Amino acid sequence: MAFRTFDVSDLSRRSLFRAGAYAAAGATLASLPFGRQLMAHDVSEAWPNVAALSDKYVSSGKLANLFLTFGSGQEDHAHTVGGGTLALNGTAEVDENSLYRIYSMTKPITGMAIMMLIDDGLLGLDQPVYDLLPAFREMQVLVDPEGPLENTVPADKPITIRQLLTHTAGLGYDIISKGPLLDAYNQNGIISGRASRMPIPGFPPVTPAPGLEVWADRLATLPLMYQPATRWSYSSSIDLLGRVIEVASGMEFEAFLKARLFDPLGMESTWMQVPESEKARLTDNYGVLFGQALPIDPGTNSIFLDPPEVPTGGSGLVSSPKDYDRFMRMLLGYGKLGNERVMGELAVRVGTSDLLPKTVDLTGSWMIGQGHGAGGRSFNGTFGWGGAAGTLSAVDFRLGLRTALWTQYMPSDAYPIRDEYLAALEADLTAMRAAKAA
Repeated sequence: MAFRTFDVSDLSRRSLFRAGAYAAAGATLASLPFGRQLMAHDVSEAWPNVAALSDKYVSSGKLANLFLTFGSGQEDHAHTVGGGTLALNGTAEVDENSLYRIYSMTKPITGMAIMMLIDDGLLGLDQPVYDLLPAFREMQVLVDPEGPLENTVPADKPITIRQLLTHTAGLGYDIISKGPLLDAYNQNGIISGRASRMPIPGFPPVTPAPGLEVWADRLATLPLMYQPATRWSYSSSIDLLGRVIEVASGMEFEAFLKARLFDPLGMESTWMQVPESEKARLTDNYGVLFGQALPIDPGTNSIFLDPPEVPTGGSGLVSSPKDYDRFMRMLLGYGKLGNERVMGELAVRVGTSDLLPKTVDLTGSWMIGQGHGAGGRSFNGTFGWGGAAGTLSAVDFRLGLRTALWTQYMPSDAYPIRDEYLAALEADLTAMRAAKAA
């Protein structure tokens, strides 16, 4: 059975790329003893405070692992800090090939798949979604987002691809919506993802819709929370784009991702269903309750070993640090991985830029003072997003830097890891500057 998952990644406050410390880290990378000709290896000695942060959480048993990757430009491999094991009290250590539930870090991948179809001429950025999914032609909007479903007014404009990419279409989400709309989402199986085979307190079991097409058709029957292009509200829009990809490309959603992104990028460990043969690499996922990490999805019996009822473009993927680093490396190459072109340069440049409609009010949202691109936050030359189980990734185009934080616990704000990481990073950089000046 699938359960409604949750994502509380507050990226306006807790992102890896919001602070000067992170920017300074990129400028420091080139001077560190990374050994460009070598395979990926641990560089914890160069980052003692970051390494100590990982050790603090792992050695205390708060987390099984805390693993960070740093990569520069088109270097073949990222370099690592920290570590741990696949499971608390386990012996198998995590590395670049370990498997993590990336949840909403799936969103930038889906967003770039859409940009590829726009580049192919099969979609338009401001094209109405009803051109592909006619059920979305006559949408209604709730007068009160938490009010009765019968109290609606007609949508005053169509939902567009741009709005879906940027969470401005007015759609609800089972991790955001409340009241009758949330009840309707649950009754219709309009899920945002999977978390566990076990019941999770406070999250009633939901029977998912039987497939992405039915999921999308049912979503179209329910009212919007807001008028399109008026509010930023985290939503099911990226999941809906999975169905848009199917219709525009004539391929099943995950098959498109594999053919156009995963295979060309050499992402051999990224799936919505982890093969039985690979489950020994899958981390355990934990729920944190009163500071105690409790297993909710053991790797050896994970719900991600089953085929998904609904392949969700907003949260459905499992990946490895090595694989996701290759995706970020391609973005830093503006569509190229080394000398191989995977996406058009313009598709990447547009997709990682601020695509928010000018009419959108950001008041009260995570995006105040920020921008949003094709499935991820876009701000000051950076692009990325985080996941519900603590993962986080970013590329910095100004610095040619790609980095990610890997761990597995929910909710992602149960520990202040992201803020502590920035403080540790700044402490290491201060020491490096002092040593250089001496």
